[in-house]
Amino acid sequence: MNGSGATSRVGRRRITTRAEVEHAAFELFADRGFERTTIDDIAEAAGIGRRTFFRYFPSKNDIAWGDFDGQLATMRKRLAEYPADRPLLEVISEALVEFNRIDPAEAPWHRRRMELILTTPALQAHSALRYADWRQVLAEFVGTRLGVDPDSLAPQTIAYATLGVALAAYEQWLRAPGSDLGRLLSAGMAELGRLPTFR
Repeated sequence: MNGSGATSRVGRRRITTRAEVEHAAFELFADRGFERTTIDDIAEAAGIGRRTFFRYFPSKNDIAWGDFDGQLATMRKRLAEYPADRPLLEVISEALVEFNRIDPAEAPWHRRRMELILTTPALQAHSALRYADWRQVLAEFVGTRLGVDPDSLAPQTIAYATLGVALAAYEQWLRAPGSDLGRLLSAGMAELGRLPTFR
């Protein structure tokens, strides 16, 4: 249940999960385009009211990002649990793969999500904010490991570089539907580790 108290629309099954609302929105985005799809359109397709929509997402832009804040909180917690003697790049690589792990059943929807994020001009400003939040979580971890301010050069450089690996891996994954995202992320981090700065 979504706890909204809203009644379902006649002839349409009531949607009760965030993922189902996302899926309804992704179908509309594919059919009409992101900019031409309104929140009312999404609510109508999902069989929910406008107020219920906002219980799931603060804005239309947030649909593509799913439960990003919850995922960031989980990533922060997992990073804090790594033993201090694990090599830094190894930990970052493992955390990156884990953060982007997908249920196989959700892979087609995740592909739509990432195509939206990476190719929709109207989402770029919002995406930049999300990227910054992600980088900051990683920079805080790296700063703690190195004993420096998270906003100093080393943590920020490593955070930016890791995000670059993630984006490059996703671009490869989108171009090759049969590819394995986890392997691409791991391979990208291995390439990063071969650079003299990261040895």
